Amino acid sequence: MASKPSIPKGTRDFSPAEVSKRQYIIQTIKSNFEKFGFQPIETPSFENSETLMGKYGEEGDRLIFKILNSGDFLDKISGDEMSTVTSKQLTPKISEKALRYDLTVPFARYVVQHQNEIEFPFKRYQIQPVWRADRPQKGRFREFFQCDADVVGSKSLWQEVELVQLYDTVFTALGLEGVTIKINNRKILSGIAEVIGASDKLIDFTVALDKLDKIGEDGVKKEMIEKGISEEALVKVQPLFSFTGTFADKISQLSNLLSSSEEGMKGVEELKFICDHVATLGLSTATLDLDVTLARGLNYYTGAIFEVAAPKTVAMGSIGGGGRYDDLTGIFGLKNMSGVGISFGLDRIYLVLEELGLFPETVSATSKALFINYGDAEALYASQAIQKLRKENIKVELYPDNVKVGKQFQYADKRLIPFAVIAGDQEIEAQTYSLKNLVTGEQVALDFEGLKKALLA
Repeated sequence: MASKPSIPKGTRDFSPAEVSKRQYIIQTIKSNFEKFGFQPIETPSFENSETLMGKYGEEGDRLIFKILNSGDFLDKISGDEMSTVTSKQLTPKISEKALRYDLTVPFARYVVQHQNEIEFPFKRYQIQPVWRADRPQKGRFREFFQCDADVVGSKSLWQEVELVQLYDTVFTALGLEGVTIKINNRKILSGIAEVIGASDKLIDFTVALDKLDKIGEDGVKKEMIEKGISEEALVKVQPLFSFTGTFADKISQLSNLLSSSEEGMKGVEELKFICDHVATLGLSTATLDLDVTLARGLNYYTGAIFEVAAPKTVAMGSIGGGGRYDDLTGIFGLKNMSGVGISFGLDRIYLVLEELGLFPETVSATSKALFINYGDAEALYASQAIQKLRKENIKVELYPDNVKVGKQFQYADKRLIPFAVIAGDQEIEAQTYSLKNLVTGEQVALDFEGLKKALLA
């Protein structure tokens, strides 16, 4: 007996209704990307391993899906090597490609590879799936879409101001109120590490700090100590765990804490610029908040760091994030190419909209009407109307088989199709159509123009 089919953990099948809702989110994001001047590109689903490895830190590298070489991938590995090398040493010998972990590093590779064809500053958006060998849980999948917008070739902080506005515009268009756009700056984190005497442990410090909302203050301190950060340094960093007040209050506290760090004060000035101008321009529904513990654990951020929190009424992780990377393309040989970008988490946004009931009723994959099939002659008459209605962008279809009418109505009901169109002998003779509302049971006879008008309503 054949085993029951299944899909890998952390992946999903999507029904027609789910796909329609996902496309609604994607189209909303896409239209606003273009409204802000971003242009679309696409990159391959897998890259050369050397393109991806080492770009996300040690933890990120572990989550990259490797692709085995084609054919006999062990052919060039000797027996001695098999028995002596570690899996980490063996992997480069049997796997030269990997599924992309995010869209930012492939974008950096794209910029370097196509630099002579690009007009800088280059504003691109990209909506494609990515893969991470993560532990599946609510809102966290191994295959998921990212929706990214990046600008490369400009160091202007006005880009950060615009990206905050872009977040606000998209979430407003989706009807999602109460979103918090958290912001920090990697220079501030570097400054804090300098002030507490842990500059040599910056990556360990930021990776641990970024886990504050997951493992709590005690967990963060425990991890920092395990990474070699001293007890004395932890005493100095204690104020980070209780930063409160308005954005301006927090800026003031940071200025005092980082007064001896030139790098830290640069970060403070950059945050102040962004905050002041966003405040002047205003936001529609989102709130901008300074979160000094925000690090995002990624090595390539050098300036502003963003993370978007869902409304507090929903138990969900971040639904967006991003930041400034001053020399990401440098890893591929193109120096001094500053960039900044943000990402929308499609899957989590979907879950939030679903939980809050924010999908419009009009978001549906179903047809507006089903034409009942009474036989070939009637089907041809119906098909002529269907052809004209489709040219008007009205979603209609013909039941393919001449079966009992009751079965055809049941099909429409299960598909949640709101109308049935009856086109039998009497309708053909009168050159009309009987339109039946499957919710109210009301039925009216209409000519083609009347039918079109009713289905467009």
